[in-house]
Amino acid sequence: MPSLPLLEDPIADWGVALRDAAERDIPEILIAHQDDPQLYVRLGLDRPPSGAELGRQMEEAASERRSGVRARLTILEHSSDEFRGGIVVHNIDWENARAELSVWVIPQERGKGLARAALRLAAGWLFERCRLARLELLAEPDNEPLLRAAATAGFVREGVLRHHARRGKGRQDMVILSLLASDLGAPPPDVALRSVTPPRD
Repeated sequence: MPSLPLLEDPIADWGVALRDAAERDIPEILIAHQDDPQLYVRLGLDRPPSGAELGRQMEEAASERRSGVRARLTILEHSSDEFRGGIVVHNIDWENARAELSVWVIPQERGKGLARAALRLAAGWLFERCRLARLELLAEPDNEPLLRAAATAGFVREGVLRHHARRGKGRQDMVILSLLASDLGAPPPDVALRSVTPPRD
């Protein structure tokens, strides 16, 4: 299984930067959950995470990257190392070159376009460096800020997955949106590979 490369240096554009998630992010994540008591619901969690749980996530991050299972990225404002939110790359299907993205921004920084810019930045990295062809994003139908951010980042709404996610004791419909490598002008992975593979006799 392919691995997800670590970011030796932050990648930046459109006024934001992304770096690998780090243990120093944990206090800001805990504060964000205090400031937005519904954040854990939007992230599909049963309850807000504890500091110990976040610590274990950070400890497991490197092995998850090496095994190609998940990547956790931190959103920053350009030229700053102050935590502004996160992106998780997960549900990766390497055989079909696709993955799902989750994104969130701390309450004080919402409405500034950080999620949109971070999604575009992460997508470019995943298409170019990780050779993925399709990215998916799921959002609750009433999560208008996330739906707008995804749409302005280029994601296309494909429909509604009925009762797709468990929420508490019930089920939640989820809107599915997608972004293709070709949407950003990047060739699909198989095309890129064919272009550099010499013909066989």
